[in-house]
Amino acid sequence: MEKELTYEKAMKRLEEIVKKIESGEMDIDSLAANLKDAKELVEFCKDRLTKAEAEVKKCLDL
Repeated sequence: MEKELTYEKAMKRLEEIVKKIESGEMDIDSLAANLKDAKELVEFCKDRLTKAEAEVKKCLDL
């Protein structure tokens, strides 16, 4: 995964992977690698959302 990954870039990459899987564009040889990438991207996005939620709550509690 790239060092300068943002939430938006991660979501875009996830959408690309899903689109390829749904359209049948992805061959079986690359499926496992793409699913591994997708799992890492989902974890990254969940972490970013959790941190953002904590920051919002912190700001609202002031």
